[in-house]
Amino acid sequence: MRLRLEKRLDDRWWIKPLVALVSLMLALIAGALVMECASIPYYKAYILMLEGAFGSVYGLSETVVKAIPLMMLSLGIGIAFRMLLWNIGAEGQYCMGAVFSCAVALAFPDFPMAVMIPLMIIAGFLGGALWGAIAGALKAFFDTNEIITTLMMNYVAIYFLEFLVYGPWKDPTGYKFPMTAMLSPSSHFQQFGNTRIHLGIVIALVLMTLFHIILTRTRWGYEIRVAGENREAARYAGINITRNIILVMIISGGIAGLAGTCELAGIQHRLQHGFDLGYGYTAIIIAWLARLNPISTAIVSFFFAGLIVSGDHLQMSLGVGSGIAEMIQGIILFFVLAGELFLNYRLTFRKDRR
Repeated sequence: MRLRLEKRLDDRWWIKPLVALVSLMLALIAGALVMECASIPYYKAYILMLEGAFGSVYGLSETVVKAIPLMMLSLGIGIAFRMLLWNIGAEGQYCMGAVFSCAVALAFPDFPMAVMIPLMIIAGFLGGALWGAIAGALKAFFDTNEIITTLMMNYVAIYFLEFLVYGPWKDPTGYKFPMTAMLSPSSHFQQFGNTRIHLGIVIALVLMTLFHIILTRTRWGYEIRVAGENREAARYAGINITRNIILVMIISGGIAGLAGTCELAGIQHRLQHGFDLGYGYTAIIIAWLARLNPISTAIVSFFFAGLIVSGDHLQMSLGVGSGIAEMIQGIILFFVLAGELFLNYRLTFRKDRR
């Protein structure tokens, strides 16, 4: 008897929920084994993780707060991936959006909120769009590998942000900590109720709706889909590939830049060392798990945000090291991603022929 992977020829409705359920169960079992080896009561840990992310108003609100940048970054990455443009630079575009927005807030601290917020949103979009446009132009005109350019530009953007907070933008009253001065109240996004949920959630949901309409109901969305599925066929159909590459990378980078603006104006209210939290890389996983669908992206972003919040809650409640919390998150992600294989393939047993 031999075990083989075979391509699925059917697409039954129950396959997706079954694969997701089995992946989650295996992840929980593997996580329990790791915690048992570390002398951590796994049953208590899992209860704390669930309570931390979804068991209270505060937990739910913090999950939504984390979901805002993840959703926006995943949407931006998703539209590029639709055209088979591998934008790995969302992290850098996120940082550049925050830098441009912060520049506006620092330059015009006396502007009223009605003027300041739109200016910061525009500046954040332009910062990310500029970073995306550079990689897009290199791809369109010189066929430069966008994976390499966007990845390398991440480091340029991150270190540029670090240069600013350690150098010219460093707060002279900040006890030598690498951070800017606190931005003026007029640059802060409105928060809802007694939570930290802010205006960014509205922007993210509007973008989700807009992208869904564009990709499914417009000619440009059709061009993106055709160019992604078969670039030669798209050229034959008269679609301008060069223009679309640059435009898609501008939009993709601009949305990532908006995510940086939302994090700056909605939560942190200043640039500081460590502003980049790795959301840009997590968003790549989210976009693929959501199968580049804008509505699915919002749902997957929410659950990924819950995973982040639950890990933080576990670390604080049990006093475990950050490594254990991140390891558990990684185990869950590994099994969920591995489960994706069985959506397209199935295991079969075949008898050896003699």
